[in-house]
Amino acid sequence: MSIFTMPFPFIAQSNSSFLSFIGDFLNIQILFMSSNINSLLLCCSLIVSIVTFYLKKCSKNIYLVDFACYKPFSTSICSKDLFIETSRCGGHFKDESIDFQKKIMSRSGFGDKTYVPESLLEIPANICTFEARKETESVIFGAIDDLLLKTKMKVDDIQIVITNCCIFNPTPSLSAMVVNHYKIKHQILSYNLSGMGCSAGLIAIDLAKQLLQVHPNSYALVVSTENINSGWYLGNNRSMLVSNCLFRVGGAAILLSNISSDSHRSKYHLKHIVRTHKGSQDNCYNSILQQEDETNKITGISLSKNLMNAAGFALKANIMTLGKSVLPLLEQLKYVSTLLAKKYFNNKMKIYTPDFKSCFEHFCIHTGGKAVQDEIQKVLGLSDWQIEPSRMTLYRYGNTSSSSVWYVLAYCEAKGRIRKSDRIWQIAFGSGFKCNTAVWCALRNVDPIKEINPWSDEVQDFPVNVSK
Repeated sequence: MSIFTMPFPFIAQSNSSFLSFIGDFLNIQILFMSSNINSLLLCCSLIVSIVTFYLKKCSKNIYLVDFACYKPFSTSICSKDLFIETSRCGGHFKDESIDFQKKIMSRSGFGDKTYVPESLLEIPANICTFEARKETESVIFGAIDDLLLKTKMKVDDIQIVITNCCIFNPTPSLSAMVVNHYKIKHQILSYNLSGMGCSAGLIAIDLAKQLLQVHPNSYALVVSTENINSGWYLGNNRSMLVSNCLFRVGGAAILLSNISSDSHRSKYHLKHIVRTHKGSQDNCYNSILQQEDETNKITGISLSKNLMNAAGFALKANIMTLGKSVLPLLEQLKYVSTLLAKKYFNNKMKIYTPDFKSCFEHFCIHTGGKAVQDEIQKVLGLSDWQIEPSRMTLYRYGNTSSSSVWYVLAYCEAKGRIRKSDRIWQIAFGSGFKCNTAVWCALRNVDPIKEINPWSDEVQDFPVNVSK
């Protein structure tokens, strides 16, 4: 009997039945072909091909069991007026710098309840490693504690820990900080990502995915945050003052699993991750840059005028890659046909923008700023309802860097928007310049009444008008 005529569905029932099948088949073939070395080699080649195919098919699914976003204490609330007044009284900024920050804040899309570290509300601001560590510990441990409570997990059940923070990189690392605080077993696989910007949260998810593919029956804890104290700029360079105005305290803890039985209790299934890096181009690489200002004494994060162009460039490349996996065939054909027509027939023809609304029910866009949200809404043709979770997150929590897309998803959950089989698209941008996206599929309805997240006690107050 030819091997290609044998039924295959039973092979994937279990590893043991599959291996038994291979063993029986190999014994039979050796008996009948031992006199023919060529046939035996052919038989072995076929077996290798089948095993390779089987292993690819059995690659582990990655489940998001649950996640938690940190909500700071009310003592850290900083209204726009308080922010300006504290900056004015601190004695570091010139009058024109105060006026510039006031202008930025008026256009920021912020409300009056975003959070900054209490150390920055002191006059003058208390910038030091001790306060930076205190801030990060509060955020990371607060998020993890909430996650463990929600999932009823024990830290000893976790095999992988990944932390990411762009600016604050102490020794020992943040991942070691987690291990020490929770007294995690010494066999833990721990990683700390630094300097990768606001999109590092999705890079951490991708790293966890890769690790879970090769470590069976494992849980991965991903913690995304940023440190405001250590990134605070005390000079008068306008391109560096913008980051003071936009970044706020926040963090998220995410529990991932590759255990098949967890599909019944998990919220989401990871479908795709697409990472786009445009760092090879100087204008993209230099769009967000940490350096000394013109005094050569004060370090800050410089945001260039090319930032929006870099973001658009990276987003376009990212969605072109992602579109191949998620767009309906008709949408792909429309895009390709206009692309070819522009190249060969009419250079002035406008390239068709695929309708990603046909692929996703929810859009979790990084809260980098109001201008970023406006541009993405325009490019993707999103309705006000679809962009609402990101706008409200920017309004309530500001730019919490790599954790912002999780606050956006938490808003969708608190509003009762997540239904079984819904598809969620997370989009994040970061220095480098990078655009990273993740696609999730909801495994069940998320009941907002049973959910506990940062929005739970106030979601009824949203949305609010942020058009001004």
